[in-house]
Amino acid sequence: MQSDAINTLTATFEAHAQQTENDIEFWLARDLQHLLGYSKWDNFLNVVSKAKTACDVSGHDIDDHFASVGKVVELGSGSQREIQDIMLTRYACYLIAQNGDPKKQEIAFAQTYFAMQTRQAELIEQRFLEAERVSARKKLTATEKELSQVIYEQTGDNKNFALIRSKGDQALFGKPTKAMKAQWKVPDSRPLADFAPTIILKAKDFATEITIFNTRKNILGTEQAISAEHVTNNDAVRQTLLERGIRPESLPPAEDVKKVERRLVSEQKKSSKNPDKLDL
Repeated sequence: MQSDAINTLTATFEAHAQQTENDIEFWLARDLQHLLGYSKWDNFLNVVSKAKTACDVSGHDIDDHFASVGKVVELGSGSQREIQDIMLTRYACYLIAQNGDPKKQEIAFAQTYFAMQTRQAELIEQRFLEAERVSARKKLTATEKELSQVIYEQTGDNKNFALIRSKGDQALFGKPTKAMKAQWKVPDSRPLADFAPTIILKAKDFATEITIFNTRKNILGTEQAISAEHVTNNDAVRQTLLERGIRPESLPPAEDVKKVERRLVSEQKKSSKNPDKLDL
C-alpha cells in the first residue's frame, strides 16, 4: 500500500472517531461500514455478528463494546426515519476488521490500524499502572519517615523503627520480612517494599498512617506500645484483604520499583524530545 493511501486512510479513520461524555472513544457502525468498503448494511452486519462472537469468546462483555443506538436520517421526501446503528469501541472495531474480507484494501489497513491503536492503549494503561506503583512507593517512604519521626517524638529515640516496621510486616504477611524476602528473591540490601505490588504498598501505607494517628492521639510513649499498635493495624488490614480474597503472602513480587522508575523517567525524556508523537 502506498504511503499516501496509508496517510489518507489514517486521517479518515481518525476523523470518524467520536467520544462519549465520559471521554470513551467510539466509532458508529454506519460510518465504519463505508470506511471498510462495505456497500450493503446487511453484509456488514454479518461481519459485526462474527466480531461479537469473538468478543464473547475472548471473555469480554459484548454490551461493553457493541452498543445499539438509533439514528435519525433525512429522507429524500424531507421526512425523517430512525435507523439502526451501533456504537463501537476501538476493540470492537479491531474485532470487526479481523473478521472482515482481507481482500479489501480497507480491511487490510484497518486490521493493522486498530491492532496498533489497541496495543497503544494497552501500553498507555501499563504506563499509568507503573506510575501509580512508583507513586505508591514514594508515598509509603514518606509515611514511614513520618512514623520514624513520631517514634522519636514520643519515645525520645527511633532506633527501634526497623523492628516496629518488621513486626508490622509479619502481621500483614503472616510471616517475617526475611521469609518474604526469600520468597520474592529480594536482595538483602533492598527493602521488601521495592518489590511489593501496588496493593501491598497501599495496604502498608494505610496501616502506617493509622499507627501514626493513634500514636499521637493516644500519646503512646514506648516502643512496645507503638509496636502493638502497628501490629494491630497491619493485622486489621490483612483481615480486610483476606475477606476480599487477597492473601498478601501469596501475591507474586512486582518488578523492582527502581527499574520501573528509571524506565518512566527515560520514556518521559524521549517524549519531551519528540513532542509530536508518543514513543511507544
